[in-house]
Amino acid sequence: MTFNFSVPTPAGIPLDFAAGIGDVIFVLGANGTGKSSLIQKFSTMHQGHTRRISAHRQTWFDSNAMNLSARGRKEAEQRIVSLDSQPNSRWMEHDAAQRANIAIYDLIDAENMRARAIAGAVDDDDICLARELSKKDAPIKIINEILRLSNFPIEISVNESDHIMASKSAGPKYSISEMSDGERNALLIATSVLTAKPGSILLIDEPERHLHRSIISPLLTLLFLKRADCIFIVSTHDVMLPLGNPSARTLLVRGCRYIGNAVTDWDADLVSNEAAIDDQLKQDILGGRRKLLFVEGHERSLDKPLYSLIFPQVSVIAKSSCRDVEHAVSGIRDAQGLHWLRAFGIVDSDRRTPDDLQNLLNKGVYPIPVISVESIYYAPDLQRRVVGRHATVTGADPNLAVQRGRTEAIAAIRPHIQRLSERVVEATVRRELMTKLPRQADIATSQIFSVTIDVPSIVSDEIERLTQACDTNDLAEIIAHYPVRETPALDRIVTCLGFQNRSQYESAVRKLLMDDEEALASVKALFGTLVTGMATP
Repeated sequence: MTFNFSVPTPAGIPLDFAAGIGDVIFVLGANGTGKSSLIQKFSTMHQGHTRRISAHRQTWFDSNAMNLSARGRKEAEQRIVSLDSQPNSRWMEHDAAQRANIAIYDLIDAENMRARAIAGAVDDDDICLARELSKKDAPIKIINEILRLSNFPIEISVNESDHIMASKSAGPKYSISEMSDGERNALLIATSVLTAKPGSILLIDEPERHLHRSIISPLLTLLFLKRADCIFIVSTHDVMLPLGNPSARTLLVRGCRYIGNAVTDWDADLVSNEAAIDDQLKQDILGGRRKLLFVEGHERSLDKPLYSLIFPQVSVIAKSSCRDVEHAVSGIRDAQGLHWLRAFGIVDSDRRTPDDLQNLLNKGVYPIPVISVESIYYAPDLQRRVVGRHATVTGADPNLAVQRGRTEAIAAIRPHIQRLSERVVEATVRRELMTKLPRQADIATSQIFSVTIDVPSIVSDEIERLTQACDTNDLAEIIAHYPVRETPALDRIVTCLGFQNRSQYESAVRKLLMDDEEALASVKALFGTLVTGMATP
């Protein structure tokens, strides 16, 4: 059995896809992107085949007993299906108490139906059938197994009066109405899924609202396995949930457009479960827009917030090293089925050869002409602009503060000239060594192969270059090409500029770039054609 779905898009060409029995699709997007409206649309597309589980809404029980009749349960469900088709159902919960009552009714009814079927087989003296029926686990037994495997030490049972009870860690029993929000939510999700008709489309809306992902991820995965005879569509803003189910497809929703209270179309794409990319890269994509920019560093480093300002319409993703950036960009550009994604990378130039620089550009990785992101933050031009704004509060002379900072920084660098020179030479020596490694033709000669690199001479030249920059007070050259963050220089600069610490100064730089278009343009100029490349559709 297959069901077709269609998502209207701003381009006017609908995003169409089909889902068959056993399929799992995650609808992933941030708050406000229209996920709930899309779930509602899917529900109305196949009315009569869907069960909508609004896991993020009311989760409390008025009672732990079956207080609906069979007719009342049917009427309540018909009323809820009708109300769910209305536009306001995406934010308004209709008949919240009845939804919980239906879940309790279905759970107890499924338990009783199983017991009656087994008893009927015994009464008919059909012991083989009774044994066969008993092999199918009762819904409550399955729920208890799933809860236990989902890190919930809760056990559910039905007493003689058809009341559903709970016990924690084999302790005393208590009413399910006394369960915590998370426990009730897990029970409602599990009950609604396990009591659905075979072939149902199960629409689960934001299950993570009341459950930690260490619980909801295994809970969903187990339910997918138990109900492989259904279709699951799960709305979420947790990028990790799809990664726990690698066979699932993911519908990325970035935004939507309204006319009045109704959503007319969605900015969405479907990620195939066959995309040949690793899990970490998939996580980056699932949290991203169409344009991805991979940068060196980590989530809390200086790189990401700065590049997010320079490239505001791009998802900036931090990677540990230059090699990781190259791998991420290549992984996306080479992956089939991801043509709607455009990946770019930024790495430090590290005095690469012209050939190396061109090879990186050919891969979509842009080397910037500085050694690290600090070279941008602490560039003399930005220092002058920041301290000029800061001086309106402190009353300090901006030119004098920048000059004092330059003098103090160079004084702090001089004792480290030898070490800084050796640090920048390290990458140069490594690259030169790699270019001199024997190739197959050299190995075929069966001769002794030796490589000689005059490291002392290279270091000496670098020391001379750095010393000259210090002597001429060329702080811009020093900051751009040497790892001065490994010296007290940056702390000296921010003190002279009137800031309490580096973090305060760096925040001031980002605020400047938010407010000053000219300052932002001067920083963008460092990235050459990357800015224009990012701007093209």
